[in-house]
Amino acid sequence: MMVGAVIVSACLLVLGFTREIVGGFVGAEAGSDAARRVTVVLAVAAIYAVDFAINMIMSCARSLIVDTLPIEKQQAGAAWGSRMNAIGHMIGYGAGSIDLVRLLGPGFGDSQFKQLTVIAAMAILGTTSVTCWAVTERVLVASKDHDDNKKQHLDDPLSVFRQIRSTLLTLPPRVQAICWAQFWSWIGWFPFLFYSTTWVGETYFRYDMPPGAKKSADTLGDIGRIGSAALMIYSTVSFVGAFFLPMVVRSPDDDSYTHRPPRAMAGFLEKLNSMKPDLLTAWICGHLMFSAAMFMAPLARSFISATFLMCLCGIPWAIAMWAPTAFLGIEVNKLSGAHDPSSVLPSSRTSSRSSSSSSSSSSTSGELSGIYFGILNIYTTLPQFIGTFISTIVFAILEPGKSPELHEAAEETASKDAGEGTNAIAVCLFIGAMSTLIAARMTQKLRKL
Repeated sequence: MMVGAVIVSACLLVLGFTREIVGGFVGAEAGSDAARRVTVVLAVAAIYAVDFAINMIMSCARSLIVDTLPIEKQQAGAAWGSRMNAIGHMIGYGAGSIDLVRLLGPGFGDSQFKQLTVIAAMAILGTTSVTCWAVTERVLVASKDHDDNKKQHLDDPLSVFRQIRSTLLTLPPRVQAICWAQFWSWIGWFPFLFYSTTWVGETYFRYDMPPGAKKSADTLGDIGRIGSAALMIYSTVSFVGAFFLPMVVRSPDDDSYTHRPPRAMAGFLEKLNSMKPDLLTAWICGHLMFSAAMFMAPLARSFISATFLMCLCGIPWAIAMWAPTAFLGIEVNKLSGAHDPSSVLPSSRTSSRSSSSSSSSSSTSGELSGIYFGILNIYTTLPQFIGTFISTIVFAILEPGKSPELHEAAEETASKDAGEGTNAIAVCLFIGAMSTLIAARMTQKLRKL
């Protein structure tokens, strides 16, 4: 986890200061074709490295929730993970909406983007360090089979990939359904998370741009600040949803436990609990809500309408950060033999066996959580490559000559053609909405498994 944080922070700094790094090592002039090509290659490599490493951190964090919490607290743990995610979004987008260069000076960089990468790098290192210090993992008790497997992995490094392939082909039906729902939903979420700031900023520059706005010395920074202001509102909605939704949504494992409230309140609480939607219903509704909002993206013709559509996605995002982790955590605990503590027989004859089996169960749970959350990470990462490929095709078809927002000395062209052409990012969001409909269908299949 800490290794992933170091990689992310290093690549963020490379991404923010790519031109300076290329100029220092290549020695070419900043405006030369060679320098530009190397800059683009290095920036793209840094983006993919960040994407890979951040997924490593997320997978470790989710596995920690599964390893440290019993089955009845999996939904609560996943919900708190979603809440902390929303808080991070609020802080990050809040920083992006402020003119950091004016506030902090040029010490951390001479542009908004450079200063954001420095702040993000320090934040990821700090928060990951706190997690590593504060969380105590279960001790993995090495069995003979574990030692044999470890020796096999050392003798044959490819055995790890064969094990992943074998596990992928033999996933339990419910785990497979969760992974496919995640796969299709992330084809929809990737363009939203990656391009939404630019989309809102471009929409503003197309339709609400005041005269002379193109003369700004940092047009990209202006677009980023405008988009971050919208994302600040979106992240606030997401935080409210992440905080309150778990209180009104029934946990998947509620039916396994008998609640014994006071008699005077039993009838009221039972009726109230029966009115709560279950987590699976909330997840399906989240998919549909996101799809409905993104189907409207190509029709957005003002900063307000684009911001409104983004805010509608705050609730689905809170659910998307919570539901898959909760469902998979419950499945991992079930598969590893986790059980209700109240079902343990207080027999002296079984006490020694239960202590040894609990350590074995801890080991099994730790291994299973690593394997299955690693596989969930694969189903989360692959859609990002697919989304990038789709976006590349869309930009190649629609972008040339139809998005004048970032052209130099294009104020006159922008004012004349502002309402013409199709915004390529909006089309990517529309395609993502169609994918999320498939995710809703995949999620619905969980009811039958």
